Amino acid sequence: MQLRDALDDYKRHAGDGTRFPGERRTVSGRFSGGDGRLVHVGGDGELRDFGYPLTGQTGLVRSRIGLAVDGEVTWLDEADTTQRYVGDTALVETVHETPWATVTRHDLTLGDAHLTRATLDVGEDGHANVDPDALSLVVYVRFAPDGRDDRVGQLRYDDAVEVYHADEHDFLASATGFADLRGQLPATFPELLDEDPTDLPRDRDGDRYEEERLSGEVIADVPFEDGVATVATLLTDRSETDRETARERLDALFADLDSVDALADAAADALPSVPESAPARESVVADLRVLSLLSAPSGLRIAGPDFDPYYEHSGGYGYTWFRDDAEISGFLLGAADAVGVDLDDRHARSARMYVATQRPDGSWPHRVWPRDGALAPGWANARIEDGPDVDYQADQTGSVVAYLARARDAGTDVDGLDQTLVAALAGLDRTLEPDGRPVVCQNAWEDSAGRFTHTAATFLEAYSELGRHGEGLTVDALDDPDAVPGAASLPDDLAAHARDRAREVYEALDDLWVPERGCYALRETVDGGIDDRLDSATLGLAAAHRSFDALGRAGDGGDGEDATGAVDAERLDRLVSHVETVVDGLYHETDAITGLTRYEGDGWRRAGQASEKVWTVSTAWGANACAELAALLAAHDDPRAADLVERARDLLAHVSPGGSLCEPTTYLPEQFFDDGTPDSATPLGWPHAIRLATVALLDDELPQFADRAAADD
Repeated sequence: MQLRDALDDYKRHAGDGTRFPGERRTVSGRFSGGDGRLVHVGGDGELRDFGYPLTGQTGLVRSRIGLAVDGEVTWLDEADTTQRYVGDTALVETVHETPWATVTRHDLTLGDAHLTRATLDVGEDGHANVDPDALSLVVYVRFAPDGRDDRVGQLRYDDAVEVYHADEHDFLASATGFADLRGQLPATFPELLDEDPTDLPRDRDGDRYEEERLSGEVIADVPFEDGVATVATLLTDRSETDRETARERLDALFADLDSVDALADAAADALPSVPESAPARESVVADLRVLSLLSAPSGLRIAGPDFDPYYEHSGGYGYTWFRDDAEISGFLLGAADAVGVDLDDRHARSARMYVATQRPDGSWPHRVWPRDGALAPGWANARIEDGPDVDYQADQTGSVVAYLARARDAGTDVDGLDQTLVAALAGLDRTLEPDGRPVVCQNAWEDSAGRFTHTAATFLEAYSELGRHGEGLTVDALDDPDAVPGAASLPDDLAAHARDRAREVYEALDDLWVPERGCYALRETVDGGIDDRLDSATLGLAAAHRSFDALGRAGDGGDGEDATGAVDAERLDRLVSHVETVVDGLYHETDAITGLTRYEGDGWRRAGQASEKVWTVSTAWGANACAELAALLAAHDDPRAADLVERARDLLAHVSPGGSLCEPTTYLPEQFFDDGTPDSATPLGWPHAIRLATVALLDDELPQFADRAAADD
């Protein structure tokens, strides 16, 4: 998104009750991609690239597609439009109804290329009588190579135009050539200062000859042949792909993908295959599609498409947070077999990048660029900067450790994994206070400091998983133990040490119990007080205690079948009370939506709304916590498990296809206003992963309660 576009959107939406002006929203429309480049096909058909964090290339920042009849253009974004995914793929079908014809578009992103195939049907009732040969496709695109909208040039060919700044060279090509091709300069200073937004593209201006070549904006007239016109865009780096190779690739794409069936076949190969027998298959397909779309070739993921690159109303979303990413990795690891999907390569890619991005002190930074793991802009890099460590999110390290320990046990074999786990164990120890709880740091929501219950939950889970799966880990795995703070003082038996630490955290959680409310506190504040507000992040206690209980059942190397779990009866009672109190207390229902808010008193992105907004990640977390706690209770033969399963299914329904928090696109936006308007990053990867894991858990580990659910229905 260029500043010109942000200002244009500001003019269009300033004063809107549920839209923050200056953003590029993706709450409607669908994405295509899955191998780096990420292209949004708006609900009106507009194309925009969102893949810069994944590939380092900016590509398309604006576009329009129209139908020309005798020189007059009908823009398809002004026509009645419907849209869907084709099957289980990321092939987007968009149908535009114009006075002249029905235009059916198929959009597919493959690697660094995107194809748009438009098919005409002029025989429908209600269409004006027009000769199909008189129709042509008008394509307006604006490229921003290297993120620039100035000092940009064009090279013209018979069937393609190349737009370049320095390293990034972007191509627009047509399978049928161009009947006309022109450029134009971006919005001028007077247009930017005008109170009204500027409609683009403009008509041709004969006095501005330089605009034909000195901008990233191109308007092309593309002929139809047999009712079909196909255009493609290709993003390249000149150091990797020369222009001859780029043009050959475009020719090959046009030749190989010359039908809708060919596009569908190519799209099917780009995503994991989900068996027909998978539980809640539509939901599983949608979740795996989204998580693929948000993934870089490295294996790291953006949290969501970056709708606010100028940080006007947020801190940006097009980065990898290790909390979100490791949680997603863990959910995928746990769910893959249950839903019958082979994700071994993805597990390994994630582990490999966590190894590569670990800091020398055993921790992970605030956020990184997913394309290569380089440090990205952030505000919680206290471990890198001088000064106190308060602006550090210790839960991120806990989440990564829990995943890597499980991946190691599952057979994921990447170089440096053991060394990474040993260094991480030392890092966890250094951020654990003598009382058994983590130090003062930032929370999962990144908006306050203190000693958080959620952070303690991630430490409990990390230590428990290391205790379960850390056999054979020794300090000798480190090349230089003295180079990792605290590593030299670790004992010989690291798995036993992790088990002891898990017990310390387990016992220390009593300090955060609030008997008057029947729940665990949000945090201990910096000055030592107890903040007893309800917080959906504390629902992480359920999965953490299940890991700790499994540690107790395993005993000292036993098979766990006859061992007693580590969670005692009093703690089970407290967990049930906590989960029920949080779910009931954060539950919010309006005529349009039902779900959980993030925490009591959450004031972020409310606009004019008086109450907290509903979040999909909180609602999905509620469902997952109820299911995790039900599994823990079932392992203790506790009859309360059945009620928790029922609660899990109820909450899951709200974020499942057909639920009030799941858009018709099958996407889960981050938040909703009370009137049902979706807001913020869409789709957000984290709730999709939680939804997938919850579906798998209910089907695979809690099937004994399915009959009751069916009877209730």
